[in-house]
Formats: sequence, C-alpha cells, structure tokens
Amino acid sequence: MSAESVESTEGTDDVREAERDAIIAALAPVVEGLVATFGSLCEAVVHDYRRPEKSVVAIAGAVTGRSVGGSMSEIGMGMLARGDAAADELNYLTRTQDGKLVKSSTMLLRDGGGAVFGALCVNLDITAVQQASALIGELAGVAVRPEVPTTTFGDDVESVVSSIVDSHQLRQSRPWSELDRDARVELFRGLDDQGVFAVRGAVPQVAARLGISRASAYSYLAKSRAQGAPPPGPDTSPGAPA
Repeated sequence: MSAESVESTEGTDDVREAERDAIIAALAPVVEGLVATFGSLCEAVVHDYRRPEKSVVAIAGAVTGRSVGGSMSEIGMGMLARGDAAADELNYLTRTQDGKLVKSSTMLLRDGGGAVFGALCVNLDITAVQQASALIGELAGVAVRPEVPTTTFGDDVESVVSSIVDSHQLRQSRPWSELDRDARVELFRGLDDQGVFAVRGAVPQVAARLGISRASAYSYLAKSRAQGAPPPGPDTSPGAPA
C-alpha cells in the first residue's frame, strides 16, 4: 500500500471517529430529557461500544444502579458480538438481580457507513405495574406469571462476564470437570457468540471462573473459533492484555 493510500485510510478513520464522537455528544443530553419526561421509574443510557468495559458514557435515572464508566450488560455484549448485522431490540422484558421487572428498548447507533458503534437504551421499571396486573389477574382467575430472564447490570464488567459464564455452565447441567472436550468447546463457542470475548481481559476472567489455566482457556477459544468461525474479538491471544 502506498503512503498516499495509508494517509487516505487514516484520514477516513479519523473522520469516522469524529462522526461517532459527535453522535455520542449529541445524544448525551437526550437521556436527561427522557427521564424528565417518563419520571423516576425510567432510566436512559448511551453506550459507546468502542470501549465495552466502560461503555456507559451518559446515563440518567437509577433503574439498574449503573453510573458513567460502567460496563455493558449481557444484552449489549450480544449486540457487540453480532456487529453490523445486529438489529434494534424493542420492548423486551428482563429482570435485574434485585428483582425489578424492567421493560427495555435498545436502539443501535450507526455511523454514516452503517457500522454499529453504540446504543441508546431506555429501561422502565414496571415492577409495580406487573404486581398490580398480577393482582387483577388473580381476582379474575386468569393470573399468569411471565418467565423473565435475569440480567446482570453493573459498573464492573467482571461481574457481567462471571454471570454469563455461570449461566452457560448451568445450561450444561454438569460441572466443568465432567464435561467432555466437545462440550467444553461448545461452552466457549456460546460465550464467544454472546460477545464475552469482545471484552478486553475476558479470557483470564473466564479461566478464573472455570478454575482452569489461561492457556487452556485460549486453547478452547481457538478451537471453538476454528470450528464455528465467529467474528474475532480483541482478546484472542495469550499476549492480549489481562
């Protein structure tokens, strides 16, 4: 590649990053407006997927208890794993670890080239609404309690990664020591598909959670990618920062 081509590519990258920064900056005050409109049971968050370990760049409201500099949840990691093929997820239900029932929408941010680089999320605590609905349903004899998955929200990305690992292990129905090679590779493929390894330092975290060496974790990740060929994340080699 010629020097002129390199300079042109670098210039294009700089323009793209400036565009993304401008979109993030423009959305930051929007979160305050959303919460002012919908009240104390609402939380609005702007995520910058370029730094998943500290993706929260603006937040208003306190539904999930996060703050600026906090990490993305499992939902965000899944979006990150799907990359530009990801789509908005609207009006879905989840439950926080402290029991709140939350109705959420995740709207992706794209630059002029269509590349996903962040998200605007709105979370509404509907716990009281659900409780009132359940009471009315019981009185009417048609009570239905929805099964809603629990999602880990937190400022510490390690807690999010650990929660995803634990969830995948539970689905295996056996401890790591009893899994055969194929099941272990499948577990790592599932973690990779969910975007865990897009987080810097995730491989050592997963290794510690499973009680295995870093070398073993990198080996299983490499095997899972060789078989399934998902998009590579930044933490793919033993030399990656821990």
